[in-house]
Amino acid sequence: MFGKPTIVSQLRGFTDHHSHILFGVDDGVKTLEVSLKVLQRYEEIGIAEVWCTPHIMEDVPNTTESLRAHFAELKAAYNGPIRLHLAAEYMMDQLFEERLEKNDLLPLGEEGNHLLVETSYFTPPMDLQGILKRIKSKGYFPVLAHPERYIYMDKDYYSNLKNMGVLFQLNLSSLAGAYGEDALRCAKWLLKRHFYNLAGSDLHSLRNLDFWNAKVNLSNII
Repeated sequence: MFGKPTIVSQLRGFTDHHSHILFGVDDGVKTLEVSLKVLQRYEEIGIAEVWCTPHIMEDVPNTTESLRAHFAELKAAYNGPIRLHLAAEYMMDQLFEERLEKNDLLPLGEEGNHLLVETSYFTPPMDLQGILKRIKSKGYFPVLAHPERYIYMDKDYYSNLKNMGVLFQLNLSSLAGAYGEDALRCAKWLLKRHFYNLAGSDLHSLRNLDFWNAKVNLSNII
């Protein structure tokens, strides 16, 4: 009864801004049945809203139309209280540049003016700052997914991104050590400096929920 609460015990009313629970479109949940099981578990936890953010990248070239069709099928099958939304997690590659130029995008957030973006964990894309500036020139706020996991970024790199107006999204499981000690240490450093703006599960399967039994105080995060 004493000490820090578990992650899962603090998520009542939480909005999950990053998930891969939309079935059959990427390396996340594979079937509608499992998507519904995840949502049932989310109901038990008390999560209020979920943003489905499937990958879009050159290796997973989901189209806006196909993702909307899958999302419509999920919404038709789900009759629970959780509010569902559709966005995407964009790898900042050539395909993204093409979609950005055409404004063929699935933005994040109620106002529809945030884009959830990522890079390789190991190396930045060429002209990362230029891409981020082009995102902003189109009227969007770039939201960098799980910045604590990029091994090429250091403290100065994070500070420069924040000075550019880039928003940061925390993976909850990073605080439980799901991605290793380096990501955990980095997440704590970013938290201490109040660099995070959003949090999400980045859930790919029901097994990801096992990490949420870790004891972490989220009072200053979500």
